[in-house]
Amino acid sequence: MFFIFAAMDRFISLLKNKYFILSSAFFVWMLFFDRNDLLSQYEYRSQLNKLKEEKAFYIKETEQVRKDLDELTTNKERLEKFARERYHMKKDNEDIYVIVKPKPEKSDYSIF
Repeated sequence: MFFIFAAMDRFISLLKNKYFILSSAFFVWMLFFDRNDLLSQYEYRSQLNKLKEEKAFYIKETEQVRKDLDELTTNKERLEKFARERYHMKKDNEDIYVIVKPKPEKSDYSIF
């Protein structure tokens, strides 16, 4: 029983200490109300991770495009295949048939 009163007395004296109150108020302010509070730091960190993933994706895509460009500028057969597939180019004695998959129709009973 004595230990409980001693702990309560120590706690009350701690609450009366102006340095403890000031330090606690500063700590709470920095955690929750400051411009760089915990929630903002979490959002900044998640945004940073997202941007790092995007950077890695674009670096990979850039390397692939550079590789394709190098291959197209050095390989005539690859350039011809690219022109035929992308721009539907053909030679004078050839015919081109483009097959387009039909889009599924919406039924009258669908909600959207």
